[in-house]
Amino acid sequence: MTRQLHLNLFLMPRGHHEGAWRHPDAAQPSLTDLELYLGAARIAEAAKFDAVFLADTLVAPSNGGLVASGSLEPITLLSALAAHTKRIGLIGTASTTYSLPYTLARQYASLDHLSNGRAGWNIVTSWAPQAGLNYGLEQDVDHGDRYKLAEEFVEAVDALWRSFPANAVLDDRESGRYLDPQLIHPADYRGRHYKTVGPLNVPAGPQGRPVYVQAGQSDTGRAFAARWAEAIFTAHLTKDSARTFYSDVKGRAAAYGRRPEDIVILPGISAAVGSTKREAERVWEELDALTSTEVGLARLQARFGGHDFSHVPLDRPLTKGDFPDPSLVEASRSRAQGYVDVSLREGLTLRQLLQKLAGARGHFTVAGTPEEIADTIEDWFRSGAADGFNVMPPILYKQFELFTAEVVPLLRKRGLFREEYEGTTLRAHYGLSPVVERLPLARSA
Repeated sequence: MTRQLHLNLFLMPRGHHEGAWRHPDAAQPSLTDLELYLGAARIAEAAKFDAVFLADTLVAPSNGGLVASGSLEPITLLSALAAHTKRIGLIGTASTTYSLPYTLARQYASLDHLSNGRAGWNIVTSWAPQAGLNYGLEQDVDHGDRYKLAEEFVEAVDALWRSFPANAVLDDRESGRYLDPQLIHPADYRGRHYKTVGPLNVPAGPQGRPVYVQAGQSDTGRAFAARWAEAIFTAHLTKDSARTFYSDVKGRAAAYGRRPEDIVILPGISAAVGSTKREAERVWEELDALTSTEVGLARLQARFGGHDFSHVPLDRPLTKGDFPDPSLVEASRSRAQGYVDVSLREGLTLRQLLQKLAGARGHFTVAGTPEEIADTIEDWFRSGAADGFNVMPPILYKQFELFTAEVVPLLRKRGLFREEYEGTTLRAHYGLSPVVERLPLARSA
């Protein structure tokens, strides 16, 4: 079978650029209006995208000018979208640090049923400063401990999802047997940090279980992804960086008996589309004019775990000493390291760094004609940098409409992207193997 490109919509209210919410082309509904999200999901489904993806944050924005990513709770929102869409996958973010395995397993199993097999769980360990305080903790959980918790959390959830197989539901009215109890087994998971007996009280969904999605890029995050992830959302400013990541993660997966095709790797791309390259570049210029230094500094500070950049001059080239040590940042360490690397490599000032990050927060950005953007996507896809992309429109809906109407048809003409959905589940869209039925994983500390 010919390898096919995968495309997700990374749905950010009104667009991914920090200034998008102010742009006259941005969607008008409020950030709490279902129609805002439903409109985007319908565009994506009409274009035969694999999935809609929702990020999440567990803290309120520290600056009134910041538009919160995921202002509505993802599972609730995706359940509403499930009722108004038919084929597109629905991926929501949920934290392993600030959730409980039994509750999360029920939520995502329910979403898989309600969507007829379109659910995916984006597994995050939560890096936002002060998230712990919102959950009754005196301080945030450090980076290494978050991944220790995550390993156990996913093991527990996986065991719960396997504890109640779908074929245990007989629903035989004539015999009076609703369940075959012999097929249902306790999860009986006992780790150091999480314990759950089970079984789950929701049977396995149409996919067996939701698709595992992950976005960690640190060494620890890559090891976690190699074991668990079936789709990976990743951020790279260059094709070379993306290729290195792609090769590394797929190579690590072999240690867990997994094939390279068991993992779909999807870098983020934020594309400004124009009839000419200059027209596309003006989109970025218009958006840059609608943001502010204050907003940019607040976002950069959060990414570096609360580090104060206000003392750094805006218009001299940044030095290594202007940043905290990325390896000590209790946030997204790989993303922080990427910000340092690009600043030093390109000789950026703080103002220039803030402008660069305003567009897509460290993801790849491009401005060009539909042909130029299709060329870039094809190049990354064919050169081993990506299996597809997490599409991050700078302005919603205008730029996303241009992408689906003008870039996607070119990808189809090149034989890279589907004309129609071939399956009904998210697992089928990604070309992933069915879930192998086995007894739940039991573990004792």
